[in-house]
Amino acid sequence: MQQSLLISVPEEIMDEAPPSKSLWQYISAYWMKLCEMYYNKPISHWILLFLSSMGMLVPFPASSLLSRLYFANGGKSKWIISWVSVAGWPMIAIVLIPSYFFLKVFPTPLDLKLTLSYVVLGFLSAADNLMYAYAYAYLPASTAALLASTSLVFSALFGYVLVKNTMNLSIINSIVIITAAMTIIALDSSSDRYGYITDRQYIIGFVWDILGSALHGLIFALSELIFVKLLGKRSFLVVLEQQLMVSLFAFIFTTIGLVMSNGFHEMKSEASTFKGGENAYYSVIIWGIITFQLGVLGATAVVFLSSTVLAGVLNAVRVPITSIAAVILLHDPMSGFKILSLIITFWGFGSYIYGSYTPAKKEASRTLS
Repeated sequence: MQQSLLISVPEEIMDEAPPSKSLWQYISAYWMKLCEMYYNKPISHWILLFLSSMGMLVPFPASSLLSRLYFANGGKSKWIISWVSVAGWPMIAIVLIPSYFFLKVFPTPLDLKLTLSYVVLGFLSAADNLMYAYAYAYLPASTAALLASTSLVFSALFGYVLVKNTMNLSIINSIVIITAAMTIIALDSSSDRYGYITDRQYIIGFVWDILGSALHGLIFALSELIFVKLLGKRSFLVVLEQQLMVSLFAFIFTTIGLVMSNGFHEMKSEASTFKGGENAYYSVIIWGIITFQLGVLGATAVVFLSSTVLAGVLNAVRVPITSIAAVILLHDPMSGFKILSLIITFWGFGSYIYGSYTPAKKEASRTLS
């Protein structure tokens, strides 16, 4: 879950050249500004930003593929794969706790309202992970990833309603475009359905994926609302604190569900019948835990080190990465309509990023003037 911070890269590097300039002059000016921005930051900043970006572009798609691999090779429990999504929460603590000592700061005090907010977000996150588990149980990973991109639409809508975020023509255009892309997938559902998945199961996976994306958008907006109403400040440590607490409560709720469904006993049973044996089964579980949390940490660091715009760009890029990797590694069906949907989705992401970037740029200009 990504958070929106008040930290951004210098937006002037993306200014369009005046019409009187030639293309070569525009390229030269753009290159000079990139170099200026590069030298204004220490090399450690760029190394961390690169590693954080790779943390979004590699672990997140890998966790999606591992979820699909779990179900494709004999795994059946949605609770288990939901638990995998939050079981790595101590990795956030490993990063957060030493930071208090190195930076000589204290944790944000917890009051009743803030604690209840984390409990609610944790419960919603647990429900969200369970919905996505149903999606990966019944849909190809490429299709599930494309459908999950609708969370951007719901983030924009809920952000506008709850946090009063900007809603301009570019963002509205992106909502329409991404919705059209998902409609194409729905109309072409017969071409990418696995033979052993029934029509009913496919519809269930499709619906839960969309509902999970809607809930993810709501969680995003509520998280931003907590910063505005309760925390009043945004820093890397504060974002990590929120992520840790939400993940912890999501882990608690999911573990309760797993215990009530006899999931831990079922895990032993699944391991014995898993295609590839027990070692393969536990490798999928362990690497699923690791990759999901690395993706979360990478996304948090990208937003802090750069901006939500770059995080949005990387989030857009990881959708085709997941889809292409699923086709190559898991032999997912890829029809012409799905390729068209992928292209349209990418276009929608671009429109959203432009719409989000423009008001931020104007606000920065007003602040500097």
